[in-house]
Amino acid sequence: MAGKVFLIGSGPGDPKLISIKGMECIQKADVIVYDRLASPRLLKKARPDAELIYVGKKAAQHAMKQDKINQLLADKAKEGKTVARLKGGDPFIFGRGGEEALVLVENNIPFEIVPGISSAYSVPAYAGIPATHRGVTSTIAFITGHEDPTKEDTDIDWEKISTGIGTLVFLMGVSNLPEISKQLIKHGRSEDTPVALVRWGTTPKQEVLTGTLADISDKVLKANFKAPAIIIVGDVIKLREKLKWFENGTLFGKRILVTRSRSQASDLVSLLEERGAEAVEFPTIKIDPPASYDQLDKAISDLDNYDWVVFTSVNGVDYFINRLAELQKDIRELKGIKIAAIGPATAKRLKDLHLRVDYIPTEYRAEAIIEGFKSFGVKGQNILIPRAEVAREILPDQLRDLGAAVDIVTTYRTIMDDSSVDEIKKMLEKEQIDMVTFTSSSTAKNFTKLLGDLDLAEALKDVAIAAIGPITAQTAQDLGFSVDIEAKEYTIPGLVKAIEEWAQQD
Repeated sequence: MAGKVFLIGSGPGDPKLISIKGMECIQKADVIVYDRLASPRLLKKARPDAELIYVGKKAAQHAMKQDKINQLLADKAKEGKTVARLKGGDPFIFGRGGEEALVLVENNIPFEIVPGISSAYSVPAYAGIPATHRGVTSTIAFITGHEDPTKEDTDIDWEKISTGIGTLVFLMGVSNLPEISKQLIKHGRSEDTPVALVRWGTTPKQEVLTGTLADISDKVLKANFKAPAIIIVGDVIKLREKLKWFENGTLFGKRILVTRSRSQASDLVSLLEERGAEAVEFPTIKIDPPASYDQLDKAISDLDNYDWVVFTSVNGVDYFINRLAELQKDIRELKGIKIAAIGPATAKRLKDLHLRVDYIPTEYRAEAIIEGFKSFGVKGQNILIPRAEVAREILPDQLRDLGAAVDIVTTYRTIMDDSSVDEIKKMLEKEQIDMVTFTSSSTAKNFTKLLGDLDLAEALKDVAIAAIGPITAQTAQDLGFSVDIEAKEYTIPGLVKAIEEWAQQD
């Protein structure tokens, strides 16, 4: 039985600009055939067992010829597989989606078209250029810039588009820009007409170059402005200075390495991207269950004996509560037990579970919680700390000094994650990283171990280091890093705020 092919527009570059249906297709696909301009972030949403096939094209360099791509889609579907054909922009706007669909028809392969946001109008929008604007123009044309403007049999009616359309958007036309400008002027467009080129639009790498039909080609040469870029011609470009917004982000253009575990990186990545940064995920740790649940299960069975449970992290909360459920128990087991949480994120997770937090220290680290326990008086009381397998001993030691009986149980483990090492090494060697963030001592230690064969002093000489708090900062310094940024509030939002403040001073 034949499978099915989904021809999906992945949008202009920003991975969030894909449709819900497009994302659903990626997540269920057996095979993903993807282009150069499809965001790599989208591939991370694929099933772990999905087959990923790159067929990208760059100028004259083609990973696979178009006829081979067409046949590949048919062949994979004939194997009974669900195929996601991931294309940049929209599959039917200069995406050759029609050609691929026709081959599927010839082979009796079921298919669907999943439209995408085209760069033809979204990239100008991200550059602050409206494609149409009342009082300026009500017409727009999308034109391939890949066609040789000098050939005799052209599909482009230069005479009509030059003066008959207000805004012209050329896709894939950087190399042909001199001839495009020449043809437009030749057929009546004023040489003073504004022109804008937008490179890597909708991404933190976005660059904009403006000029006129008369001088834009020289400016492109001087700036060494390369593809991928779109060309916009028209008076709407005059609105850019007032309407540009994307490039105004406080962290625009910064490439920041996020070393959190993959499962926890999303909140930090989102906050950085909202401010215009490019967040590069380098999960140096992954969170795993304990090697044995014996300790935790015994503590849960003896919960009636504890006066306090101290949660030191969101992971500690999640793994503890999940284990309760696996043992056919629930939060009622915590009835009558006081709960302490280190940090607002930990407290929030507990409150989301409808658990009342009796104590949150004003400073979000183990040392600060001791001050509160001194005032409560815990002598003779039993305290449970469900936490990571490896953690600092200062909290339990000082609680014991106060006369409490303290049980520490391993609730989860942080394990080194080496899945992205080679990619990150290359970026550091090419000086493509502006900042590294450490959100825990573990991320700093594992970063050093994973990149141990790299000369970190040399690789990071011009790279800023940001730490979520003083303990993490001290660990980083002990490892030989020079810490440039230390969050005053030891949370992810606090870290991002500190990075913003640093960037404004830079």
